[in-house]
Amino acid sequence: MLLLAVVLFLPHLIYPPLPPGELHAVPGVEARIQLQQAQAGLQSTLRGQLLQAFGALFVMAGVIAAWQQVRVAREGHLTDRFSRAIEHLGSDTVDIRLGGLHALERIAKNSYADRPTVATILAAYVRGHAAWPVGAPNGPLHPDEIDDDLPWLSSRAPDVQIAMHILARLPDHADGGDKYLSRVDLRRIQLSGTLDHISLRHATLNRARLRRISLRGADLTDADLRQANLEKANLAEARLAGAHLQGARMREAVLRGADLRGADLSKADLRDVDLSDTRLTGAKLDDIVANAGTRLPAPEPDGGQE
Repeated sequence: MLLLAVVLFLPHLIYPPLPPGELHAVPGVEARIQLQQAQAGLQSTLRGQLLQAFGALFVMAGVIAAWQQVRVAREGHLTDRFSRAIEHLGSDTVDIRLGGLHALERIAKNSYADRPTVATILAAYVRGHAAWPVGAPNGPLHPDEIDDDLPWLSSRAPDVQIAMHILARLPDHADGGDKYLSRVDLRRIQLSGTLDHISLRHATLNRARLRRISLRGADLTDADLRQANLEKANLAEARLAGAHLQGARMREAVLRGADLRGADLSKADLRDVDLSDTRLTGAKLDDIVANAGTRLPAPEPDGGQE
């Protein structure tokens, strides 16, 4: 009603008719009629403009309301999908768990805001299904004896393999989520992609296939990477203090600024690896495979290496 009143009376207020005295002062009947028609035209034009403006406002309000409904419906749909995916992760059937993992990946791809949460859930899933309780009573030794007959992770724990694959291929997010994977069993995993700044402290990844993977800034302190394939991997600024890298294949790997203090690189393949900016105090470099492209740091005057 208020809008109707504005449309009806505002033009009359802005373009009021001439008082009778002023109108009669206009010479000629025809001139007075033309003046009245001009005033009526101005009022009609303003009334039409007001109607268009209010109509546009109504349309915009309708669009905003519809968008809000779509957004609420979408969030409700995502919440429902999230709930079902989490339920599937708790199943005793591996195929159902795999379905839940793939559902989480689709949610992460469709919802930027949910990517950190999905990453945190996946990391928790791996910790829960591939624990390596080093130091716990009756826990495994670290590093343990290498089992040459151990199958690939994709055969013995396909859900853990898929969870790691999803983590490594999740789209970037400013908040990457809690990728804390210390003390996990990832022996003989096959993995590529990006896991920058991930924590794999005390994890076991012996005989893993990690060619071209990006582990820039990752924490691999005391990790077991014996006989792992790390060719062309990006380990720039990674923390590998005390890591076990005996026999690891690291040809053309990037190790700029990495911390390898106390690491065991015995018999590792370091061809075409630039170690000039790495910290190697106390590292074991016995019988390493090197070539002209291998750049070891120059010893310090006191004989130490940094």
